[in-house]
Order: sequence, then structure tokens, then C-alpha cells
Amino acid sequence: MSNNNTKVWLITGSSTGFGRALAEAVLKHGDNPKGLSSAYRLVATARKPEQLDDLVNQYPETARAVRLDVTNKTAVKAAVDAAIEAFGRLDVLVNNAGYGLIGALEEVSDEQIRRNFETNLFGAINMIRAVLPVMRQQKSGHILNMSAIAGFSNELGFSIYGGAKFAIEGVSEALYGEVAPLGIKVTIVEPGPFRTDFIGRSLDRAEQSIDEYQQTVGKFLQFLEKIEGTQPGDPDKAATALIQVVNSENPPLRLVLGKYAYSKFRKKIESLTAELDAWEQIAAKTDFEKAEAR
Repeated sequence: MSNNNTKVWLITGSSTGFGRALAEAVLKHGDNPKGLSSAYRLVATARKPEQLDDLVNQYPETARAVRLDVTNKTAVKAAVDAAIEAFGRLDVLVNNAGYGLIGALEEVSDEQIRRNFETNLFGAINMIRAVLPVMRQQKSGHILNMSAIAGFSNELGFSIYGGAKFAIEGVSEALYGEVAPLGIKVTIVEPGPFRTDFIGRSLDRAEQSIDEYQQTVGKFLQFLEKIEGTQPGDPDKAATALIQVVNSENPPLRLVLGKYAYSKFRKKIESLTAELDAWEQIAAKTDFEKAEAR
């Protein structure tokens, strides 16, 4: 059985951004010049695994690079099999692969909507379903699903991207209870703006622009463009936090990263509470007279 010092990680989307920072942190954390059994092992995945050659060359004993498109179930199974073949077990899955989509709901195309959900939601589900039989047999494991603060408090223009993240949060909440008796842990990670390429290369944009949405979606896009390159979040510090969560005896269901995200999270809770209280006298009285709350 795995302990805090010996874990095999599989990280999707490892070539850039959060995935890359976490991959480097895991390998550094597990770097063990004495050759002891406490070193971390990593299967880093990417659509172009050659982008990970430097990591594999630096850590030939503890790192493997695997080609992976999370929307391809055959490739997903192959990645999990590669981890088992290389290291004999799989302790941590980090569902990091994904990308943003900015645009009003009316502006984005059908193809953009489906492609975004296929990667951000169904790709993560594919990975979870592939690792669960392994973790069940081990009676241990930890699944980290990378969401975003938009997955809890959405932004104008992120109806699709945030919607996909809301969905993976809902999946994760139920999964958390389903697998807890099996020794498997689940954590939803909700970052705010971090200094990655999310706003640049990784941000898809609506195929059409409608003037009426410039005062809403347009303003949010301007905000994103303004902060690009100066985002307050440090990916390396986030990676350290994720390792601490994985090593925790009682990891959280939700891990909110950065002051921006914390502020939005608290404001959303306050707004929900106020709205709930304002409508309680009407909405809570819609049960049959003798019905009892469970």
C-alpha cells in the first residue's frame, strides 16, 4: 500500500501551465539520489509527448512520457496501462488537460461547445473511469480534478467553459462519497488567474462577435487581455500546495487557490445565502402540509 513518500502520479496535460509546473514539482519532490524507495514516480501525458523529453531525460528512472488525447478512450486506457507497466501501481490522477472558451452563449458555435465539453468534462470522466478499477483493487488513491473558480462562480463569457467545470464539480461531489469507503480520495481544485498560457494559447474564442454583448462579455475579455502575463497566481506555489494536499491525511473536497478565487468564492456564498433567505417564506412552503424534510 502507498504511503506519503511513495506515490505514482499520472498528470494529464503536462506540457505547459499547471500540468508542467506540477510535473516538475513531483519529480523534484521525488528526486532521491540515494536510490531509496521513497521517490515519487510520474507518468506525464501530452498530445505531443516529445515536449516532455527534457523531463524524462533528467529523471529517466522516475518519469515516463505518454501520448494522450483524453477524448480518446483507447489512448486513455493505454496511458493507465503504461503507468501500471512502468511502476506497478497508480496512486494519484490529476485531471489537468483542458482549455478555455470565451464568448457569449449565442456567439459560440455548436462545434466549439461540443469540443470544449468533450475535453473539459468527458475527457476527465474518461480518465476517472479508467483509473477507478486500479485504485479500487489497491484500496487507495487520490483523484484531483482541476476545475476553476469559474466552476463555482462563473464569469460572463464563460458559459460553456464554466458550465463544463460546474459539471465536473458536480460529478466530483458525488464521486467523493461513492469512493470514500473504498479508500479513494477526491479533491476539486479551483484556481483563480494564474500566470500560465491559459489566456493566450489555451483560450479558444467565439467564432462570431455580436455587438450587443460587448458591454458584458466584451468587458470580461478586456480584463483577461489586460492581466495576461501579470496574473497574480504562481503555478509553482500551486504545485507545492497540490503535493501537500495529496500528502494530507484529510484532504479537502475543494481546494481554492489564490486570493482572487477566495474573494469570488466568499462573495458567491454570501450571495447564495442572501437569496436563499429572501425567498425562504415562499419557496420553502411548497411541500405538502404533512411532508417532512429528510
